[in-house]
Parts: sequence; structure tokens; C-alpha cells
Amino acid sequence: MTKRLTYIDWMRGLACVVMFQTHCYDSWLNPQARQTPFFAWSRLGGTLPAPLFIFLAGLSVALVTEKLREKGIARNEIARRTIFRGVEVFGLGILFRIQEFVLGYPRSPWTDLFRVDILNILGLSMMLMAAACWLAGSGSPAAARNRGLTAGIAAAAAAALVTPGLWTVWRPKFLPWPLESYINGVHIFNLPQPWLFPLFPWVAFAFAGLTVGFWMFSDVARKLDGWSLALLGAAGVAICGFSVLFDRVPMWWFATYDYWHTSPHFFLMRCGILLAILSFAYGWCRWGLARAAFSPLAQLGKTSLLVYWVHIEFVYGKFSILPKGQCSIPKATAGLIAIFAAMLALSMFRTKWKRRKAGAAPSIQLQSSPAM
Repeated sequence: MTKRLTYIDWMRGLACVVMFQTHCYDSWLNPQARQTPFFAWSRLGGTLPAPLFIFLAGLSVALVTEKLREKGIARNEIARRTIFRGVEVFGLGILFRIQEFVLGYPRSPWTDLFRVDILNILGLSMMLMAAACWLAGSGSPAAARNRGLTAGIAAAAAAALVTPGLWTVWRPKFLPWPLESYINGVHIFNLPQPWLFPLFPWVAFAFAGLTVGFWMFSDVARKLDGWSLALLGAAGVAICGFSVLFDRVPMWWFATYDYWHTSPHFFLMRCGILLAILSFAYGWCRWGLARAAFSPLAQLGKTSLLVYWVHIEFVYGKFSILPKGQCSIPKATAGLIAIFAAMLALSMFRTKWKRRKAGAAPSIQLQSSPAM
């Protein structure tokens, strides 16, 4: 049976909960409620779920890759498995878009079939990380790990730095819009859309996670044990500070400075927050209440792809449990609680069914699969 790392499940569960609140309030609040500071804070929280999911995919790819290397699996086979999983996730993203189009017909436009969503980018990111790990994978496991860590840093930095240009003056307008949309999220519009999930900047979070995952297997991190996660948390705080500092320095090479959507400074800030969350999640799941009691977040994290898929229909879709754009904050909050409870129940049912099917006892202490 594949072992799981509880703190990774916990972080995925946290991403699910923040995603629920973001989607519920965005779908259900009336125009008056959308003008309040409450909604603004909800939107700010909404900047975390996607980076969390993608970062954790990169982290998990690194952990799985290292485990397979330790078992003596050839780098070609490791790359094949990771690419296959990436293709599977990408295919699920296409299937999800087809489902949304069918359920929304005839109101849903055919162009929605080509909308770039998080599952598409998760799948593509996994394929790109597999290629990077393959290129870095020759020689001893330690040498391959160090090259992979360096490649992860370089790829994350490069993706973050070229994003402003690819959204503005470097746009690949020669491509058909369904393909350009994978670069900058332009979709059918004249300008890139910040609510979509193109490779730039989102792939940068995957390679940031890949870097952290390889670091966790380094000799230094192994000697530090749990303190290595504390060190990552401290690094996260420092990175947030650097983000604030750099934001005050003119960056003349940016075609257009857009802090909230394309800025490398905002990427740094979110990476710092992700590292701080990772450090907290590790401590909470190793020494906190999550170790001794049932953790709703860890449970949701085990089935994050399922609850992501299902909750969309009951929040944004034709089966929305509340009228869209017509609810007060208290009413939308009640709906959010109902969504959380329903998704937790679905997650528990799914886990119980899988255990019964496998005929094995549960294990929660260890390895996580490289996807949502």
C-alpha cells in the first residue's frame, strides 16, 4: 500500500477549505456584499489554493522520485511513471471541461472546452518536472538530487521572471488562442485573464515545490530531521521580507508592473507563505492535535481531486445549492458550512470505500501521490 505523508494531506486539505470559501462567496454573494471588506479578504485568501496545490504537486514529484531512486529504479522508468501521471491529470482536466460544457448546455459557449484550468496546468507541470528530473537523473542519487534541486530553482526563477513579458510585450500572438492561452491565459479575450491558470506563472510554483522536495532528501536536511522544516519556515519568512523589499525597487525590465498577477515579487511572497505553511503543517501533524485526533483537513487532502471536482457543480454549476449572486454574507456562510460538511462526508466515504476495496488497514504517516 502506498504510504502517505500526513502533513502534505493536511496542506491539501487547507487548500480545499480556502478554495471552498473563495468559490462560495464569489458565486453566491449579492452585489452589496461584494463591496464589503469581508469579500475583499475572501478574495485575498483566494490567492493561496492554486499555489498550494501546484507547489504540493512539485513537492510530491520530488519525494516520489527520490523514493524510486533509492529502490534502484532507472531514471527512464521514473520519468515514464511521472509523465503518465501528468498525462492522466491533464486528461482529467479535459474531461472536466467537457462535463462542465455538457451540464451547462446550451448556455455554455463551446470556447469553454478550451479554457485552461488548474488540472490542465497540474498535468503539464508534472510532465515538465519529469523531463527536468530525467535530464538531471544521471549518476549517483546524490548528484542527481543536487542537479534536480538546482534545475528546480532555475526553472522557477525563469518562469517567474518571464511572466510579465509573456503577458504583455512578448505575447506569442502568432499562436491560435487555445495554444496562447496555455502560455498567458488569454483565452478568447484581447488580454490575458488573471482568473485562468496558464503555465506562466503557475509552473513556477511546481518547480519551487520540486526544489523543496529535493532539499528534504539532502544530507543536511536528513541530519536536521524536523528542524529542516523549521529552517524552511524561517526561510519563508525571510523570503516574504525580500518580496516587500524588492517591491520598493524599480524594476525597469518589466513591461508592465502588475503586482497581484504577474510580478515576481508576488510570486516570492506566496512562496514564502507556502514555506511557512509547510513548516507549520509539519509541526502540527507531528506534535499537534492532528497527530492525536481525527483531522478534517488531512481527510479532505486525501481526496482533494474528488472534492475539487464535485464541489464546483454545487457552487458554480447548475446544481448550485444557493442562488448565485443573490445571497447575504450570513446565508452564503451557511452554504459554505454545508459544502464543507458534504465534501468531508464524501471524502470519508471515498476513503472508506477504497480501504474496503483494498482490504488493507489505513496508514496515514507517509507518502503522498504527486497530484491534487
